[in-house]
Amino acid sequence: MIKTSNEYADALFSLAMDLHAEDETLSALQLVRDSFRQEPDALAMLASPSIPKSERLAALESAFAAHLPQHVMGYMHVLCNNGHIREFDDSVMAYEELYNSARKLSTAVVTSAVELSETEKSQLQAKLEKRLGRTIRLECAIDESLLGGLVVQVDGKVIDGSLKHRLHEIKEVMNR
Repeated sequence: MIKTSNEYADALFSLAMDLHAEDETLSALQLVRDSFRQEPDALAMLASPSIPKSERLAALESAFAAHLPQHVMGYMHVLCNNGHIREFDDSVMAYEELYNSARKLSTAVVTSAVELSETEKSQLQAKLEKRLGRTIRLECAIDESLLGGLVVQVDGKVIDGSLKHRLHEIKEVMNR
């Protein structure tokens, strides 16, 4: 159902651009996603075909109407009416991708053997931004098995500069 989620996200992003409300829309979608993650039963209820559509829409209104812009409420109604509310999370991810692409934003997942200092993070971020021509947000993780160095994942690419990887390469060469 990824295709369906992408189509819904495309339509919402186009509307948000027309309204100059891309940021507001993203925040609203993230608010709803967080709510559904905290209360998965609410999403299950909205998706349940055994509950009359009018009751599901009333519950949606009750939960979110006071907190969401009108166009996002309309979006939620369309998903619920068309039986695609279960794909909400995927549609939010697709919207985020469209948003990030339009803003030239990327997230780099940086894994290191030890925690990076703020200076190291800033230097790495600056190098990645220069190399990729995009604004980079860093998400850092620690994996002691790397032994040293870094593994950077960004825009579907992996840059493996870890000591573990280098040792593996040396082992491969020696085994030939």
